[in-house]
Amino acid sequence: MIKLIQKESLAQRLANLLRYEIAEGKYNVGQKLPTESQMVNIYGIGRSSVREAIKALSNIGLLNVQQGSGTYVQKKYVSDESMEHRIARSNIKELNEVREMLELKIAEKAALNRTEADLENIKRYLEERKSFALTGDLENCIDSDISFHLAVAKASHNEMLYDIYKATSEHLKKWFQKNHRDTSPLAESHDRHVALYKCIESQDALKAWKAAELIIKLV
Repeated sequence: MIKLIQKESLAQRLANLLRYEIAEGKYNVGQKLPTESQMVNIYGIGRSSVREAIKALSNIGLLNVQQGSGTYVQKKYVSDESMEHRIARSNIKELNEVREMLELKIAEKAALNRTEADLENIKRYLEERKSFALTGDLENCIDSDISFHLAVAKASHNEMLYDIYKATSEHLKKWFQKNHRDTSPLAESHDRHVALYKCIESQDALKAWKAAELIIKLV
């Protein structure tokens, strides 16, 4: 029986060991892993630790848990690079392409799923954005612009879309700060942001998609 050193989480120790064993070919892609009970006996740890380790490796795409069938090796290796790090090293062309795909779908989903509270939140940032653009307050105008789009993403009521867009927007904000000398580009796009808000308000998903597309073209 393999005994695991208990200096760090047993689940993490098992996850690391399984990653090593998969990389070394003990378990091949497509192969079914031992059952939970078998792993308890093989590795000498409790069921809860086994479940936690399997869940962690499933979350990063190394394993595929099939209900009623078992757990299978999905990949031999996976990168430990987080989405935030990957976005951070992307160039503006890559970032804008990802943003474009997200913005369009988010606008569509926001039009379909928004609530009155969502509309109030979106409108608040829209008005702040206009005010800061007119007074030439670049820093706060950029913040309000990002907050406006995050509020639209929130209105989609799709947590994954929101999380990915939030990670993307952090780096887009840095690009805006670096490349915008004044608020004129933000002021120029105000009417298009108003149009997007109205499409979301009227719950017209198709027009919201097109309105978001027009905003993207100005970036």
